Amino acid sequence: MAQDRHDVAGTADMRLVIAASSAGTVFEWYDFFIYGTLGPILSKAFFPSGNAMLSTLLFWLVFAVGFGFRPVGAVLFGYLGDRLGRKYTFLITVVLMGVATAGVGLVPSAASIGLAAPGMVIALRVLQGLALGGEYGGAAVYVAEHAPAGQRGFYTSFIQASVGGGFLLSLVVILLCKTFLPPVVWATWGWRVPFLLSLGLLAISLWMRLKLSESPVFKAMQAAGEVAGNPLKESMTYPGNRRRIAVALFGITAGGTVLWYTAMFSNLAFLKSAMRVEDTTAELLMAVACLFGMALMIAFGHLSDRLGRTAPFVGGYVAALLLLFPAVWLIGYCANPVLDTLSARVPLVVSGPDCRYDPFAADQHTACARLLADLSAMGMRYHVAQAPALALHAGAVPLDLHRWVAAARPERQAALGAALAAVDYHLEKVRPSLWGMAGVVFGIVVTMTLSAATYGPSAAILVEMFPPRIRYSSMSIPYHLGTGYFGGFLPFISGLIVAETGNPYAGLWYTWCVVLMALPIAVIGLRHVRLPETR
Repeated sequence: MAQDRHDVAGTADMRLVIAASSAGTVFEWYDFFIYGTLGPILSKAFFPSGNAMLSTLLFWLVFAVGFGFRPVGAVLFGYLGDRLGRKYTFLITVVLMGVATAGVGLVPSAASIGLAAPGMVIALRVLQGLALGGEYGGAAVYVAEHAPAGQRGFYTSFIQASVGGGFLLSLVVILLCKTFLPPVVWATWGWRVPFLLSLGLLAISLWMRLKLSESPVFKAMQAAGEVAGNPLKESMTYPGNRRRIAVALFGITAGGTVLWYTAMFSNLAFLKSAMRVEDTTAELLMAVACLFGMALMIAFGHLSDRLGRTAPFVGGYVAALLLLFPAVWLIGYCANPVLDTLSARVPLVVSGPDCRYDPFAADQHTACARLLADLSAMGMRYHVAQAPALALHAGAVPLDLHRWVAAARPERQAALGAALAAVDYHLEKVRPSLWGMAGVVFGIVVTMTLSAATYGPSAAILVEMFPPRIRYSSMSIPYHLGTGYFGGFLPFISGLIVAETGNPYAGLWYTWCVVLMALPIAVIGLRHVRLPETR
């Protein structure tokens, strides 16, 4: 077939291909991560409510909306990529993402325009999701189709690593803004600056991508008249493709994505909330760990060229089932050993009638539920027991709740904090010791290693699973279904589990169960799905 006959890129051209594709991917993921990293500020600006946990859950639900539209973008831009070409399709996606991200920085707060504010944010998140749905497939396919067959894992791993680059860039920009802007300015309007900087990043990405030529595989297909007429239809009818799509969705993308988002998003949120680590310190620790994570992505991509794609991928899943919880327990202990030890040694027990906490209610209907709501919003670990009268114990010691009961809603958490301080539950933000910081970084790097083993080679796996004429569509659809729904809803579902159980580690069960589901599918699927022998 014509698409099998082409020349791979030379060394200099390959560097440009990787740089331009990776730069665009860094930029696109910067846009998505900037929204997630600024969650506490954006939830107050656009989704205010009387229930702090509800505001957070609404924020993460809208975050998930963007991911939910990624499959739609995969269908739309996958069609264009297989019909019109790789290069111009992901030029469109990068422009759409840049405009949508800058737009978030211009939306007035809910205090100014009411419900129109969250409505506008939702619309912009939809555009971001559509753009990202076309970006990843285009970049991965473009790089893979330029790379030598024996080095696809290595070269495409730069695309995977650039996702971490986007996260790292978002942290750097936020830290610089917080350094040079006074705290009052940052809290009131300075948080908009990282969004507006997207326009500068957009200009750089466009300049680099305009210098690229079309993929040699696509040019060969055009010359031979073998471009797909209807890529979406052919993706569903090509022999064996439905099985490949199912394996790609449930065996490869779902598990790899939840591990990656847990290593990045969940760890950062866990440090800032449950472990009470000072925000800037937590972001710096994540930035250091992210550098290791990016290198690990490339290392595992290269390893997959040597050992085959299946071994590191499946090994990563098995290791995740064994090490995920211990790694996060280590992070918690090293981040705030006093609070972590105290929570285990002197657990908080809430008892009372009608202790049914509703995380979606603006305000709870019973005193016991209100107490649970405040503890959840403070990131505290607790247990619940039914009893005739409301009480809060730290181990066997009862806490005085009279001040909390009498306090108005805005002052309730402060009153509860004072009661907890009486039994040494000090909730001030902390900065870990030097050894503690090292332990936190090590624990995060362990979770990133689990992720890198699966995420590093996954682009090469997905590209090689599908024939070139429908490759853009066929790999983009399962990838974005997996990342959009299994990954995009992770912060929301994990947060809901934590709110329901009162255990900040309980949200990890979502990740663990998705990986457990994905493991046998990957093992069986990668063994029995015959990959087409095409470029």
